[in-house]
Amino acid sequence: MNSKETQLFSDTPITKAVLKLTIPTVIGQLITVVYNMADTFFIGQLNDPLQVAAATIAMPIFMFLNAFANLFGIGGASLISRCLGRDDKKRARHCASFSFWAGIGAAFLYGMCILLLEKSLFPILGASQETWDYCKQYVFWTIGIGAIPTVLNVEIAHLIRAEGYSKQAGFGVAFGGILNIILDPIFIFVFKMEIKGAAIATMLSNLIAMCYFLFFLYYIRENTVITPNPREFSTKDNIPHEVISVGVTGFAMTTMATISNTALNHIVANYSSKAIAGMGIAKKIDSLAYAIAQGMTQGTLPLIGYNYTSGNWKRMIKAIKTAFSYSLIVACLGTLFLYFMAAPISQFFIDEAETVQYGKSFLKIICLACPTTAASFMAITIFQAVGKTKQPLLLTLVRKGSLDVFLMILFRRVIGIKGVAWATPVADWVAFIISIVFIVVYLKGLSKEKVFSHTKN
Repeated sequence: MNSKETQLFSDTPITKAVLKLTIPTVIGQLITVVYNMADTFFIGQLNDPLQVAAATIAMPIFMFLNAFANLFGIGGASLISRCLGRDDKKRARHCASFSFWAGIGAAFLYGMCILLLEKSLFPILGASQETWDYCKQYVFWTIGIGAIPTVLNVEIAHLIRAEGYSKQAGFGVAFGGILNIILDPIFIFVFKMEIKGAAIATMLSNLIAMCYFLFFLYYIRENTVITPNPREFSTKDNIPHEVISVGVTGFAMTTMATISNTALNHIVANYSSKAIAGMGIAKKIDSLAYAIAQGMTQGTLPLIGYNYTSGNWKRMIKAIKTAFSYSLIVACLGTLFLYFMAAPISQFFIDEAETVQYGKSFLKIICLACPTTAASFMAITIFQAVGKTKQPLLLTLVRKGSLDVFLMILFRRVIGIKGVAWATPVADWVAFIISIVFIVVYLKGLSKEKVFSHTKN
């Protein structure tokens, strides 16, 4: 790790350090969302609600690939940043290699399992006879063929961010997203491949982005601990446990979101394919605010972890306050924008009146969760950065896939289809309250530690 990147964590003014780490991360996250939205947008231009519905139905199991990227990427990044904080570069290299190859293995097995189990899986996801073939085409290319590049694309971005290469991480993710936006209309309209073309474009863009990251690792090989070298692979020194115990929160976050989205699609499928398409559009748009909150917090994870391990807890707390303030302000502005622009934004994706009406109604409701999501993500990131496991896991389990699914069922019975959408903000507000309690308790306890007192003197 070079001195310039070390200085970013240890000496650069906090506001500048936070912005330098988070802005590229946020941009990368936003473009990732945009390229996921690109499939919905360009498929929507076919004015076929069945193909939009199919992409929506398949999206949860495609996005689940991020669970493996987060498991080994966030878990690995947290351990690497803490190793660097105590100048243990050897263990950091072992951690990087373990994370890299474990991510490849998990992605391959997941892709094969999805292809083998799709006959049992598609009905659970909400696929009908009308959308079945479209789902099959999308899943084959994005998951069956594209699982490994999709996981590595995101995972390597997490790992190099642990050394301060936030700009390069953001560029790599953004590069893949922009490429997908370019390839989508070519494969969908020029080659007339429709939803299959969107899937191929997604797979190719992730593959090329993965190649960029591998080239970057080769380029900095003399000055980095992030290495895919299999000779550095190690399961000793408790590395798998430390990576997985921290990364499991990111894994659980995506897993529970997949459960939540699957339940959502399954419930809404009882109404119509147009309702599924409308909800899919609303969720995609709302994910922009989600991406900003995630980018702000993930960007600061190595900064928090490095200063925690090096003993500079005063700087760590200042970084937390700065990042939290910025992410909360942006989230509130995002809520206002999405609420008042719900109708024109929904119509931008598809020119079909009933689908647009569903999209507008759903978006106005679910965008109310944006500020609470920012707070919950900040709390989760703090605990991940310092190696805690119980608090972030609990927050993750409360936010998605449990309470919100229960509320979807309950609210639907009480107020109909809009109640399904209301489950999201209500569950997030509950998680928000718990997050605030966890953060206050942890920071108060930290201020009483003798090490903290020592760093103040």
